[in-house]
Amino acid sequence: MRSLKLSFAAALFMGSALIAQPASAASWLEMNFGSLLRGPAYSGSVPGCEWGLYKIPRRFAHKEFVFWGSDARIDDFSDLREIAFRPWGERVIPRRYCEAKALVSSVEYGKQVWTKVYYSIGEDTGFAGMTWGVTWCVAGMDRNLSYAPDCKQARP
Repeated sequence: MRSLKLSFAAALFMGSALIAQPASAASWLEMNFGSLLRGPAYSGSVPGCEWGLYKIPRRFAHKEFVFWGSDARIDDFSDLREIAFRPWGERVIPRRYCEAKALVSSVEYGKQVWTKVYYSIGEDTGFAGMTWGVTWCVAGMDRNLSYAPDCKQARP
């Protein structure tokens, strides 16, 4: 019982000591680099869904050839639409989520197939965080299951 009383008294003393401390002035680091410490200030200006489409076919063909030894490529897009913009609020990286139908063709398999492409355009997610970046997933062609199941993780 005595140790319980001592523990309670010690906790009460430490709690009051922490509360009673006066606020200190901003340090040199906070005064000179305050904007860096608070985090990025996003403008929220993310281009429309059509902006990201020019990168996807080249990257898709490269991925298929280098990693999977396939000649699959995207020949055309249609039914482009936005799914969501900033679905998780104002304090996270602004992203525009989009989907489109893509005509995927392969000489190796001798066919062309229409499938869905899900992609997002994010502010400051491109090269060195200085431009917009595009992440994408072609339904049925996510061979390493990066966005499994069926590109669900590429959508909001």
